[in-house]
Amino acid sequence: MSTPRVVRSAAELRSAVAGALAAAGTAGGGTGVPSLGLVPTMGALHQGHRALAEAARAENDVVVASVFVNPLQFNDPEDLRRYPRTLEADLDLLGAAGVDLVFAPSEAEVYPDGAPLVRVSSGELGARYEGASRPGHFDGVLTVVAKLLHWTQPAVPAHFRAYFGQKDAQQLALIRRMAADLNFPAEIRGVPVVRAADGLAESSRNVFLDSAHREAAAVLPRALFALAHRVSAGHPPDLAAAVALVEVEPLVELDYFDIVDPHTLQQLPADPGPLQKPGLALVAARVGPVRLIDNLPLVPPARAAR
Repeated sequence: MSTPRVVRSAAELRSAVAGALAAAGTAGGGTGVPSLGLVPTMGALHQGHRALAEAARAENDVVVASVFVNPLQFNDPEDLRRYPRTLEADLDLLGAAGVDLVFAPSEAEVYPDGAPLVRVSSGELGARYEGASRPGHFDGVLTVVAKLLHWTQPAVPAHFRAYFGQKDAQQLALIRRMAADLNFPAEIRGVPVVRAADGLAESSRNVFLDSAHREAAAVLPRALFALAHRVSAGHPPDLAAAVALVEVEPLVELDYFDIVDPHTLQQLPADPGPLQKPGLALVAARVGPVRLIDNLPLVPPARAAR
């Protein structure tokens, strides 16, 4: 395991990326186009983040991760204040995953004039589900991701990929749309959800769950997998039964549980029959002091057999 090089400014990042890509091209004998993978994070890293870094490492010559707690993503100042800052541990995890460079800027570096007056709008797609519960959240996400893509974009010919977790399904859909609609020269890669032994999706917020709330939270993946099992067996999804399974748990306060199109996040029409095309089950709930989100692809048997 090697310790990644840490850079603090956008200028340092551009210079370091250029140097690393030049070295990668030389190492390859100058016969191919080098590749760069970006893994944006807010720190407090867990095995889900490690999976992102490892996916980037497997596909690219140079891997950059960012660690920045983005204030634009927080509606509650207290939530921002208590978000864990664990840079030394994060560097250990990223180094073990093979990351070459870590961009760990200050808030003043990212937003030198304070909160930006112009932001990337998440539009209608960002107004539902998580956007309804956290107004402005996705505008903050897209604004900082746009900055990171601009700063990291290679100045020389190179394949450029950015990696995001499928756990934040709405965020992933929005970033894909932003990259396509605004012509960012980056391929957006989604990495599957990483789960603990109890099925709970890995999240930096899980550390705030005590043992009772942790046990209660496991009802969310149980409901999702029950739904997915019905769909893969060719049965109607029976969303009502999945909702009832969650609502019977007294420590869990359900926010939403829906079946949507994986690309547009439009709610799929209610249909008493089996799903005719792949869907995505989305769930969000408050468990004690923590708001958790999760999702699972729903794949009909005809698709699963292909």
